[in-house]
Amino acid sequence: MNYVFFILIAISIIFGFMFGKIDAVVNSMFQSCELAVKIALSLIGIMAFWLGIMRIAEKSGLIQFVSKLIYPLLKPLFKDIKKDSPALGDITMSLSANALGLTNAATPIGLKVMKELQEDNTDKDKATDSMCMFLGMNTAGFQIIPATVIAILAGLGAKNPTIIVLPTLIVTTLAFISAIIVTLILRKLWRDKC
Repeated sequence: MNYVFFILIAISIIFGFMFGKIDAVVNSMFQSCELAVKIALSLIGIMAFWLGIMRIAEKSGLIQFVSKLIYPLLKPLFKDIKKDSPALGDITMSLSANALGLTNAATPIGLKVMKELQEDNTDKDKATDSMCMFLGMNTAGFQIIPATVIAILAGLGAKNPTIIVLPTLIVTTLAFISAIIVTLILRKLWRDKC
């Protein structure tokens, strides 16, 4: 990716020199840097808030409580996870982080889930059904509140950055359900071939 950005910058500078617009290219670079800092600062606030809420939920035992509540819903999807598995709480945290639009926070939690699922895996060279299901669900990224995108839109000065909540909810719900259905179908097809 660094090469792509380098090539884009180099091409911009070359064309700026060729057409006598190098001052516009330089001004655009500085404006983009300023905008990047502004967006990053707006992201810090929203990320700190929601990550703080997640940490409070984890420390207070709310995540474990919710894990036990949703276990009957998760059990058909994650057949090889035991009720007392630490992966269950982390799956709940990852899904919660995604639901709040904190995809940056969901990534390290997702890696932790995969590590825990791998520890219970008897065949270390193949992914378990639970690993495949979690990967599909996590990749689809169901979101109730797209906090990161709202923060970016607010940082860019959008008049109504929350207008994307309903469309995002619809699209991510469809993607999430599709990921579950496709994973279940592929699980059945793969089992039938073995």
